[in-house]
Amino acid sequence: MDYIFLMQGQGEQGGGTSMLLMMGMIVVVFYFFMIRPQMKKRKELVKFRDELKKGDKVLTIGGIHGKVADIKEDAVIIETEGQMRLKIDKNALIRDASEIMVQK
Repeated sequence: MDYIFLMQGQGEQGGGTSMLLMMGMIVVVFYFFMIRPQMKKRKELVKFRDELKKGDKVLTIGGIHGKVADIKEDAVIIETEGQMRLKIDKNALIRDASEIMVQK
């Protein structure tokens, strides 16, 4: 009987430290697999929007493909097929459409 009581006492000694270490590891893993890639993707998107120039092929959030005809401060005028011109907010542009064509 004494052996069982001695084993229970040994298990309680390092519980707090190991739990704290485990929580720290979870935070580190969460940062490297969730937060950091999102921050990197966001920086690339902001850089893409800042470097837009006339003639670039773009894709909007709604799936509209077009070519940049004019750039305003907060908006971009894109030309779609059929010579239609659409005024789109810069935040609605998600990526360069020429990259998509190469990936297929």
